Amino acid sequence: MWAESKIIFNGKLANRVREELALFPTLEEKVEKDGLSFWIDQKRVVQVIGDELLIRCDKQMTDELSARTGASPYIRGKRTVKGWLLIDPCGTNRQADLEGWLIIALTAKAKTR
Repeated sequence: MWAESKIIFNGKLANRVREELALFPTLEEKVEKDGLSFWIDQKRVVQVIGDELLIRCDKQMTDELSARTGASPYIRGKRTVKGWLLIDPCGTNRQADLEGWLIIALTAKAKTR
């Protein structure tokens, strides 16, 4: 785990995400209060929070995608946030699984305004 000013996230997972997104010329990383986020074209695509990955997804697909291994709805406060999923380590351990989640996130980002 990497920590700076009480911000803790899995550095290995962050490096894997960084490597996958490195070809995007507008890629930005931002240290936020709860993790490290990756932005493309000024839109957050994914965020590493602890050992988990928060990904953007199509709002209409949130429930269906949350049934996949390692995925769960993203809950902020008491409400489920449609269009975002939290992926635990069993959903990102294999490189192919991580790539699949990143494709979902990038596809959803492309559909946003």
